[in-house]
Amino acid sequence: MPARHEADHAVDGNGEVICTQPVTHRPLDRVTWDTIAGDGPGSSRKYRQARASLERVLVLLPPSETKVNGGEGPPLRLDALSHPELDPVRKELVNELVDLAGDVAASRGALGLSPKQDAEVARNAAIFDSPTMPALHRYTGVLYDALDARSLRGATAERARARLAVGSALFGLLRADDPVPAYRLSAGSALPGRPSLAARWKPVLEPVLAGIAAEELVVDLRSGSYAALGRVPGAITVTVLAERPDGSRSVVSHFNKAHKGRLARLLAGTRAEPTDAAAVAAIARRAGMQVERAGTHALEIILPA
Repeated sequence: MPARHEADHAVDGNGEVICTQPVTHRPLDRVTWDTIAGDGPGSSRKYRQARASLERVLVLLPPSETKVNGGEGPPLRLDALSHPELDPVRKELVNELVDLAGDVAASRGALGLSPKQDAEVARNAAIFDSPTMPALHRYTGVLYDALDARSLRGATAERARARLAVGSALFGLLRADDPVPAYRLSAGSALPGRPSLAARWKPVLEPVLAGIAAEELVVDLRSGSYAALGRVPGAITVTVLAERPDGSRSVVSHFNKAHKGRLARLLAGTRAEPTDAAAVAAIARRAGMQVERAGTHALEIILPA
């Protein structure tokens, strides 16, 4: 299909589309949850493989400790998830997490939970039986509130589903539509008697991420502990800094998530296909963000202190 020319856009704070300049892109096929969930084992995987050539930028998000309850999808099937190379480690970790849930005290220690959070242990015990929902809707918190994926519509929503992925301590790498249950496992969790999660994920996750990076621009918004599970060669990283009146700057901690979520929303929905850090920065600036280059593969979002 020939490329078509459209005006690039960004989304302002009210969710309105701001048209800017002409760019070239190729249209994405429509995908619905019914398509993802149906057509037998592995159907979602086959669909993503078919549309992989349409993606030009991948925004890699961190997961969240908190997750939305419930779901309308069937119980977990590893063969319904993207990137089957990761299935052996996924299976090991899911089984270990379910077994660990049989010992509430051990679960608290391994997962860093208090007695008031025993419901998280119960979630883990029910991983195989719980309903699923698309990964992009499972995670919640500051970053995902700013991303506000549920408010995206039409072609913008389609682009977001193609471009967004989540780094997960339990599943390694999830695409936006991958159906997952609620669970509790963080990158820093230490499962009793087992190697660290980084030691287990790196050998299998890094080749997958390298393969993606060879074909797509990756904007890595993960926190340090999740980035340690598998590095992405050549990925663009983003730091959020607060600038004081005297010009000095310091790293923003908690609220950096909101600004990374805003950037993710812009990149997920834009009709542009950025190919480097300069192009990513240009998209953010057109939406009113102050962004500076900090090297070939690094950007800084600057906020007033």
